[in-house]
Amino acid sequence: MSTTYHRSWAEPYKIKMVELLKMTTRGQRLRAIKEAGFNTFLLKSEDVYIDLLTDSGTSAMSDRQWAGLMMGDEAYAGSRNFYRLEKAVQQYYGYKYLIPTHQGRGAENIISKILIKPGDVIPGNMYFTTTRLHQELAGGTFADIIIDEAHDPVSEHPFKGNVDFDKLDRIVKQYGASKIPYISIATNVNMAGGQPISMANLRELREYTHQHGIRVIHDMTRVAENAYFIQQREEGFKKRHIRDIVKEICSYTDGATMSAKKDALVNIGGFLATNEWDVFEEARNMVVVYEGLHTYGGLAGRDMEAMAIGIEESLDDNHMHARVGQVEYLGHKMESFDIPIVRPVGGHGIFVDARRFLPHLTQDEFPAQTLAAEVYLESGIRTMERGIVSAGRNADGENYYPKLELVRFTIPRRVYTQAHMDVVAEATQVVLKRRNRIKGMKMVYEPKYLRFFQARFERL
Repeated sequence: MSTTYHRSWAEPYKIKMVELLKMTTRGQRLRAIKEAGFNTFLLKSEDVYIDLLTDSGTSAMSDRQWAGLMMGDEAYAGSRNFYRLEKAVQQYYGYKYLIPTHQGRGAENIISKILIKPGDVIPGNMYFTTTRLHQELAGGTFADIIIDEAHDPVSEHPFKGNVDFDKLDRIVKQYGASKIPYISIATNVNMAGGQPISMANLRELREYTHQHGIRVIHDMTRVAENAYFIQQREEGFKKRHIRDIVKEICSYTDGATMSAKKDALVNIGGFLATNEWDVFEEARNMVVVYEGLHTYGGLAGRDMEAMAIGIEESLDDNHMHARVGQVEYLGHKMESFDIPIVRPVGGHGIFVDARRFLPHLTQDEFPAQTLAAEVYLESGIRTMERGIVSAGRNADGENYYPKLELVRFTIPRRVYTQAHMDVVAEATQVVLKRRNRIKGMKMVYEPKYLRFFQARFERL
């Protein structure tokens, strides 16, 4: 009788420096979470043990990136690091023109102000918080065109980020192409659980938009992770490199916003990229108003150098295999403990289904916010809510009620070990065992915009 032997994989790097973590008692954590209004965003980082709040700007840079910091050209205009970054964007992503910004939302602000007019409609494959807000502030309205499976946490659809063309076509026929400045397409859709869009769907979208004269603007924050899933799941891509798949993805779009704090492995930075000279010319003017000169866009030269290096490193097949592999490891560990998660496992974190975890709580009792606070209280592990609090309110002031009520366990790149993942899963299992005793929350303070960052809660 023969058996199949699966070799273990290991991270394609070794540890050169460590940062000591702070261990706290339950009493200390209770005081900390109360002071934070039961909002994990308001915790002090020094009170956190394992920080899975976000993968934005929290990844570990390589020795090459740290060396790059020493090559920073901090000239106010014409920094050589800008031209290095521009070349990297053109070489690896294929976009013609580059506008650096302090981070992704700076790019979202500029592109929204340039392209959106009051009354416009922006279809997209599920909303993202800052993206939708910038679209709304510019006078537009977001319209969801993602496939229905994306709103179903137990669906095993391999490409939940796909566009539903029936939904898109209805919007185009209802409003007309002239009222649609662009279609907003995210790769590895965050709010769906880090779920990818397929290359076949992107090709079909490109053909559709060419027929109707509509742009595609790409939220490419996690494009390399999306490319990994195409490589692993889509027929015909198994032998292609991540870098080649990424470039093909970008070729089906007209421009992009990028938060380089994710895939590009830097602590700060982003950019707007476009293939259209007129859009570039206007963006080059506006960046001076909102960010900084067009050759630094709110960034130090050293940050642009680290970003250029990080872009190259992010497209390495071994890096992506280890990056997503760690996420999958945590997902499988949680499933072995019967913790309900979004399936299939996504690219940048595990999304626990708070509806199934805390079925006795209504959505108005903020189950995901409650669960994130309970996980911290149990273990010092910081996660974040992705449900009704993140969804916010519509133009009439009424709560959005998303179908997905999730807690995101976001894994920074190149930071934690598999042992940390074991601790995370085991701590969540302890909370699961006492879930019937957990009560919900009420919101006692709500800021005007993006309330999930600063809202405060009290236990019911």
